Amino acid sequence: MTASFFARVLVTTVSAGQGITPLFVDLNRTHATNPLWTGHARFHVVDQTIVMALLATVEVALLWWIAPGSQLTFYLATLLTAAPISGFLIATFTRRFYGGTLRDPNGVPAMRLRLGGRPSEIDVNVVVVSTGAAILLIAILIF
Repeated sequence: MTASFFARVLVTTVSAGQGITPLFVDLNRTHATNPLWTGHARFHVVDQTIVMALLATVEVALLWWIAPGSQLTFYLATLLTAAPISGFLIATFTRRFYGGTLRDPNGVPAMRLRLGGRPSEIDVNVVVVSTGAAILLIAILIF
């Protein structure tokens, strides 16, 4: 297995994860059919979920079917995969300006862990998206 092949596998993993996971996590009672959310918020989560699935399809096609192994298609697929990660991180760091929160009381619960003997909570999305960003960086470095 070559380094470029492994790099494509890494980007594919992040891309496919971004495209498939929201179909299960967001299209259910915690998000899309959450009766406590406004209809407009539910519309946007369904819209975003569909866009993520379609984008992932294009990214995987670029990596494996449209000139596989090409530097241009690899970096384009990686850039497209990084766009939602960047959007999430920007939204996370600017949420105090627009009153946003990382989770809803009746949504996906935070991960609970102990840090230095103290109980702590961390948002699952922060862990998943940060891991995806790290995997993309590794893929770029080894390609």
